[in-house]
Amino acid sequence: MKSLLAGVFLFVFFTSCTKEYLPREIDTVSIEEFKIESNSIRSIVAVDSLTMYYAGSRGDIGFTNNGGKSWKTKQFKFQDSIYPNFRSIALNDKTNVLYALSISNPALLYQYNFSDSFIVYKENHPNVFYDSMKFFDEINGIAIGDPTDGNCLSILLTNDGGDSWKKVSCQQIPKVVEGEAAFAASNTNIKVLGNTVWIVSGGVKSRIFKSIDLGVTWNVYETPIIQGTNTQGIYSVDFADENNGIVIGGDYSQPNDNFKNKAITSDGGKSWTLVADGESPNYKSCVQYVPNTNGKEVFAVGKTGVSYSNDGGFSWNEVSKEAYYTIQFVNSNIAWLSGNNKIGKLILP
Repeated sequence: MKSLLAGVFLFVFFTSCTKEYLPREIDTVSIEEFKIESNSIRSIVAVDSLTMYYAGSRGDIGFTNNGGKSWKTKQFKFQDSIYPNFRSIALNDKTNVLYALSISNPALLYQYNFSDSFIVYKENHPNVFYDSMKFFDEINGIAIGDPTDGNCLSILLTNDGGDSWKKVSCQQIPKVVEGEAAFAASNTNIKVLGNTVWIVSGGVKSRIFKSIDLGVTWNVYETPIIQGTNTQGIYSVDFADENNGIVIGGDYSQPNDNFKNKAITSDGGKSWTLVADGESPNYKSCVQYVPNTNGKEVFAVGKTGVSYSNDGGFSWNEVSKEAYYTIQFVNSNIAWLSGNNKIGKLILP
């Protein structure tokens, strides 16, 4: 009898542990909007329901720690005349220090500890254009940008928590073809998970660059995403786990097109399958999995509105016509968004 009861217990235990997640049906969402004047905001760090940080196009770094009731900002100016156009922001969780990286010549990477600020990396080059930045952990971080000399993507690494950054030699990175670069649309054309990083490119070629050792060595993989002109390709990537990921993009100049702009992988990015091809959503600049939904629930945002999938990206429905550049979840119910002159806060039922 005891063995029978034990068997029943184990059956119930394993059945409950492996119960499939039932995704939510979401047809519409409401977004609380906060006006941020004179700023195109494409990069955010969402910490929790009360705290988020942003970096903007007019050299601003701003944050709230009371859910958006009030905002504090600091504006950066270089040599009394240049307001850095920030498209990348990252937070070192261990030190609680922010890093903001500007896009063009001169590229300026600021360290900001909410009292003092320092330029920890500067690059002068007519072709310099940085797109995105993340931390793996409290010590190691990465920033990526367009090619400066035509041979490879620009990759910066830090292994001292962000105090110093070094550019990786092109000899260590797979070569790009002429006209292949990256998009600084949402600070999400890079994804880190553990020691692994994925970078997505666009333009003449749209591919996946992957490193499993903190950006030291790389492999590159083809995708079926639309490519061929400088406005086409992958704009955003996210992974639910080390194997299952999603990319989205399209053609910025043809935002209503929805062909070959969404794909998923189940082998860590080596191969990709188009989903919802010829169906909504159309061009989007950011895609993000909802945490703790087993890779089922996904949001995509862009200047064409907000779309939601509850089957891992196979089918979608538009839940808001509001235009946003990027979205970042803090849990399964709350996300922060940013756009042109605005921040948004999304609360799901």
